[in-house]
Amino acid sequence: MWSEQIDVTPTPNEVDSVAALLEGEHGILAADVAEFFATHYSIGGDAGRSWAWTGVADCIREREQQRISANRGW
Repeated sequence: MWSEQIDVTPTPNEVDSVAALLEGEHGILAADVAEFFATHYSIGGDAGRSWAWTGVADCIREREQQRISANRGW
């Protein structure tokens, strides 16, 4: 039996957009919200979407570190 596989791989712009949206809506909890969705999809057996949400969480954490470094003058 053949079934169509949907590619849910986000583009870098999509990851940045979702990261910005979560940061605007959830502030310092944004990465935790993304991790929640990553875990939700992982438990549900959807590795592609779990991976995508993990990428969003990583992006948020990276942006946070960049802001901290910029504020310290590094």
